[in-house]
Amino acid sequence: MCIRDSYNTIDDKELNESKKPEAFKKLLFGFALFHAVLQDRRKFGPIGWNIPYEFTFEDFTVCKRQLKLLLDDYDDIPFKVLNYLGAEINYGGRVTDDKDVRLITTILKVYICPEALTDTYKFSASGTYYSPPSGEQADYINYIKELPLNPDPEVFGLHSNAEITNAQNQTRVLLETLLSVQPRSSTAAGKSREEMIGEIAENIQNRTTEPFNVEDVSKKYPTQYEESMNTVLVQEVIRYNRLLSVMKSSLIDVKKALKGEVVMSEELENLANSLYNNQVPKMWEAKGFLSLKPLASWIEDLNERIEFLTEWINKGTPVFFWISRFFFPQAFITGTLQNYARKHVIAIDRLGFDFVIRDDLTHQQVLDLKTKPADGCYIYGMFLEGARWDESRHVLGESRPKELFTNVPLIHLVPISDRKAPTSGIYNCPIYKVLSRAGTLSTTGHSTNFVMFMELPSSNPEDEWIRAGVAMFLALRY
Repeated sequence: MCIRDSYNTIDDKELNESKKPEAFKKLLFGFALFHAVLQDRRKFGPIGWNIPYEFTFEDFTVCKRQLKLLLDDYDDIPFKVLNYLGAEINYGGRVTDDKDVRLITTILKVYICPEALTDTYKFSASGTYYSPPSGEQADYINYIKELPLNPDPEVFGLHSNAEITNAQNQTRVLLETLLSVQPRSSTAAGKSREEMIGEIAENIQNRTTEPFNVEDVSKKYPTQYEESMNTVLVQEVIRYNRLLSVMKSSLIDVKKALKGEVVMSEELENLANSLYNNQVPKMWEAKGFLSLKPLASWIEDLNERIEFLTEWINKGTPVFFWISRFFFPQAFITGTLQNYARKHVIAIDRLGFDFVIRDDLTHQQVLDLKTKPADGCYIYGMFLEGARWDESRHVLGESRPKELFTNVPLIHLVPISDRKAPTSGIYNCPIYKVLSRAGTLSTTGHSTNFVMFMELPSSNPEDEWIRAGVAMFLALRY
């Protein structure tokens, strides 16, 4: 970590010129370690930061100057002010994602706190990183030299599995780079590149269903005041139809272009290259659902989504919903609240969800459910990263080694009027569509990736799960 660089710019005079030299040295080391942790979390990808921010040494310098100023001007150490200035302004000023704002605030509380003034205070569970005794600049440099060159994830508050995630990220970047520079010329032996692309296009075309008949669906599921799910279904059908139509026409065109029957435009050439490289074409991504899957897995995922909607159309509204099959899950969640609001004649703004984890049901018992809940809905199909659901204790638990993702049990979303959210015993877990976590604000006012927060029971402090980057996802990479 870059903590040594921070102390190379500090001399003994600067360390001792504060009116409270002992406290200044202790808290300055906390800021230095905080700065290093923020920088190094980026290597873990989205589980480290939703967005990889470019924190600078000037951020640390400003915190150092403010620390001296506040210690000299106040009799009592203003820890709350130091945390606010450091996490919300100096470093936090460049943090744009609200989940990252929550994270950076939680991280700094570990390093700038009254306990950090003692020599026995440990910054990590292993005790490798602790608050060293107050000394001179050389003493801090010697301590820093003893720290591991490659720090374990535990100093960042992450599970050891995060190291596997880091290795996977580096490997994926390497392979994607190699793929981008591979030759595109055909070899003398075997099938030509054009023949392989043609076969892939033909195969995908055969596996892709025809667009839905929106008019028939609208007649069977008309807009009804008491059933918002009809509107949700029709909207989903329209969105998937846009994608299916683009896929159908583009596959026909690229096959013609390969045979020389039409001009191979730049758009069709990019489509052909993506098919050959097992990547989702950009023109499909523009009309499709958010996904990080390679093309083969993406086609399977698309077919499962279409099958989910087809079963809904043919058999009626499901008893439980596979939430990861929705193109726009936020509309489904709003529809659930709207149904309750209209049924009980309550303003929808007064409603919130209670989250009941049905870990008492086995997989077969879930499949055997025949009736919908009186209020709310059952959802399933989510994955948990950074932690696991402990079914024996009915709370969040630490991940098992080498188990990066775990399935989440069936959850009952129960709308409640004027609900007061619990302040302890839970973790407000963010739910994202895909593992990249970061998203942009769409025209609907919703994030393209973030779905909602879900309260998960926890016997551990919420700050531990925030630092561990615990989150739920509707889809994985493969």
